[in-house]
Amino acid sequence: MKTKEAKKRINVLKDQLKEADHAYYVLDNPVMSDGARDTLKDELEKLEKQFPQFITSDSPTQRVGGKALGKFEKVKHGVKKYSLDDVFSFEEVLEFDKRVKKFLKLPEDSDVEYSCELKIDGLNMSLIYKNGILDKAVTRGDGVVGENVTHTVRTIKSIPLALREKVDIEVGGEVYMPVKSFEELNQRQEKLEGQMFANPRNAAAGTVRQLDPKVASERDLNMFVYSVSSGIDAETQQEILKILKKLGLRINSEYKLCSNIQETKNFFDKIAHQKEKLPYNIDGIVIKVNSVNYQKRLGTTAKHVRWACAYKFMAEQAATIVEDIQLQVGRTGVLTPVAHLQPVTVAGSVVSRATLHNEDEIKKKDVRVGDTVIIQKAGDIIPEVVEVLMKMRPEKTHPFVMPKICPVCGSKSVRVKGEAATRCSNKKCFAKKREEIIHFVSRKGMDIVGMGDRIVENLIERCLIKDIADIYDLKKGDLMLLEGFAEKATQNLMEAIEKSKKVELRKFLFALGIRFVGEKIADLLAKKISRICCNQSNISNTITVQELAIMIQKMSAEDVKDIEGIGEKVSVSIQEWFQKEENIDLLNKFQNREIRLSIPRNDDKLKKLNGKTFVLTGTLSGMSREEAKEKINALGGNVSNSVSKKTDFVVAGEKAGSKVGKAEGLGVRVIGESEFEKII
Repeated sequence: MKTKEAKKRINVLKDQLKEADHAYYVLDNPVMSDGARDTLKDELEKLEKQFPQFITSDSPTQRVGGKALGKFEKVKHGVKKYSLDDVFSFEEVLEFDKRVKKFLKLPEDSDVEYSCELKIDGLNMSLIYKNGILDKAVTRGDGVVGENVTHTVRTIKSIPLALREKVDIEVGGEVYMPVKSFEELNQRQEKLEGQMFANPRNAAAGTVRQLDPKVASERDLNMFVYSVSSGIDAETQQEILKILKKLGLRINSEYKLCSNIQETKNFFDKIAHQKEKLPYNIDGIVIKVNSVNYQKRLGTTAKHVRWACAYKFMAEQAATIVEDIQLQVGRTGVLTPVAHLQPVTVAGSVVSRATLHNEDEIKKKDVRVGDTVIIQKAGDIIPEVVEVLMKMRPEKTHPFVMPKICPVCGSKSVRVKGEAATRCSNKKCFAKKREEIIHFVSRKGMDIVGMGDRIVENLIERCLIKDIADIYDLKKGDLMLLEGFAEKATQNLMEAIEKSKKVELRKFLFALGIRFVGEKIADLLAKKISRICCNQSNISNTITVQELAIMIQKMSAEDVKDIEGIGEKVSVSIQEWFQKEENIDLLNKFQNREIRLSIPRNDDKLKKLNGKTFVLTGTLSGMSREEAKEKINALGGNVSNSVSKKTDFVVAGEKAGSKVGKAEGLGVRVIGESEFEKII
């Protein structure tokens, strides 16, 4: 980046962060997620490091926190309150450990004890006790000056008005609102048409800053205490926690003494798996050097303590720049605008593209090339653009306009009335054909190993295949014409093609690319066909493509719709596909190439998972998610992407997501990988 461009980018980043910080810290009304704000701040820090001549004293990177709200009495903290340095990977944790040892002049292979505690997502608060009696409750403010909110904090029942010993002490902790209480509060607010809160932290901050303590007393707040600024002599952080508890203060019992840095990773992984079950929100763990003597020696930087860090969960939102907007043509001819992004890490993976869905969506959000946007990724969902940060928009940007022609074949693009999608009108469009074939040979479809995207493109370009059935006419000599294809690669692909001639019915139905027929619908339809076959003694364990076509053609749209899980729109699409002349010709080609469709003869009622619905979340160590799906389906079960009251089991692997918490709330059984393996 050139100097002039860097200066301009730094200025817009500072302006956006100032607005976000003011809303978050002062007004308690966040305008973006923590993950998105962290991404912008990280970009600003990197640019300022690269161009230090543009660092100013008012930069968000040069201060600890925001200003006091001004409604209440301002109170100066006895000891300045510092921030924690945020880290998002264990590699960064190891770097923290390395810095600690280097500063303390300890051998690199030595072990340092660390106290690990949950990082509560709440409002930082200091409690000042004089002679054991609560004197003041002061917000963090900018770390030097906070606000006196004693009148509302006194209403929090977990905070003792008198300690068990008559001591002068200042302690720190986090005021929060339990998740259940937050949901109940918002329900009440909605009925009264009052202010709705964005999240539990927002609700806690808004409650603490009420002028009328009666309002605070009617809301459920709580507090965990975890630090001391003065009044306690202790040798370790663990000892501090025990003394605080002895004095009658509430501490979080979910803490652990780790004898080395590797144990902190084990604790983090355990908490990450359990976090959705907790009655309060957390955004990671805090790793503290356990020795108070070491803490004093390590001291602080201008902004952070050197003896602790916040090991945070990966953000599911982040901010980045739209470098380009391009159109992707799918197998059904739909033109989908895709944002090409400056790479950014979201939810643990690097993202460089995000879907903009369709013409209506891109107009609604007004996404333009050059915009800084917030993107979101949750679970298996494709990243999407959530919001454009308008104040950071560069000059002379232009709205995106959906083209009138297909960017691949140049044919007219059309938008069908009643649909949001714009489609290529050319049935023989190269892009449509390419995507159809790629879909057909994929693992979820015919599973032809070795036939990747580039090979498919080469086969189409050389006119070796015109449709999906032509794959079965390929000869060794055809493949040897392709770049990089030697004898061994050719033989492997020919064997994979031959092997795919006998395929599970559900995989074949999915591979055909019928509109609205994904894995789940294909499985439901295959099970219906299987039941029909079980009632026909002359049908073996496999059927021909022709037999499949006849069975479906005999079924009416109503018959298909009567299959539980298939609606009217899907049933009409299936019937129409099997009635079209061009598709009948395609099926005849498969018939002539001796494609056989396997159907299990044993009745579904005899299968151990018949009718059971599973939801998979997180990473399984013993098998891939696809393998798990296949095993569930083979035993008569179903796999869903979302948790509902009809779900029977949620299988939680490593780094399981929010689906576990939803399952707990609905009373759905959550099982680990070992129990899942026993079931299957």
